[in-house]
Amino acid sequence: MALPTVLLALAGCALAPAGPGTAGPAAVAEPPPSTAAASTPPGPGSLATPSLQERYAALRAGDGQVYQIEPAQSQLRIYAFRAGSARQFGHNHVLSAPQFTGYAFVARSPAAAQPSRFDLEFALDALLLDLPEHRSNLGEAFASVLTPAQIAATRENMLGRFGLQAAQYPVVRIRSLQLQGETPKLVAQLAITLHGQERQMQVPLQVQTSAQSLQVQGSLVLLQTDFGIKPYSVLGGLLAVQDAVLVEFKLQGTALPP
Repeated sequence: MALPTVLLALAGCALAPAGPGTAGPAAVAEPPPSTAAASTPPGPGSLATPSLQERYAALRAGDGQVYQIEPAQSQLRIYAFRAGSARQFGHNHVLSAPQFTGYAFVARSPAAAQPSRFDLEFALDALLLDLPEHRSNLGEAFASVLTPAQIAATRENMLGRFGLQAAQYPVVRIRSLQLQGETPKLVAQLAITLHGQERQMQVPLQVQTSAQSLQVQGSLVLLQTDFGIKPYSVLGGLLAVQDAVLVEFKLQGTALPP
């Protein structure tokens, strides 16, 4: 197969992690019928584990306000970027999390017995990939429209055994360890669990609270290699994915009664 043909075949590949021994053409082959139409898989339902629910239920009797994050009113986007000298034959990707579980506790004062905190988690297999309405307003770099087969191949590369291994590590968890600053400007020390590994980072947040609602906005950058993931690369790096993944979020929470 001539090089241009190979590159055109790779144009539909997922710019996602791959492991040793994964050949370029195999990475983009159309998956079996059971997964070929998996561009919008059904979600796994609520991710709220009893421990998470119980933790925030206990805080509802404390000196502060508990908010439940509403996925339908929120936005969580993940961006993966193409790399390599043949990057024009690949695609940037945008993922969204329409289903997740999140809670926040806002203490009434710095002297409160329980400090302000929040938790958020989502299932990898509930992620939606490259919805046209998400790509259309991102400009030329995201202008291409992917076919269902290309999206299915992207899911396989991202979530399969050479990528995030979603079957083994199904849930991403984000929890706050410490909040500094004063609203509306906060700095959160976060612990992020991904691919079976936990890493910490500091993230600036824009926060607005009222007696009825909570709004949190921010972004962070994850390096795949920090979590033991090898970024996707084929043909000696002619087509690859960048190590850095951008996460942007706008979260809306509703106050829960005491």
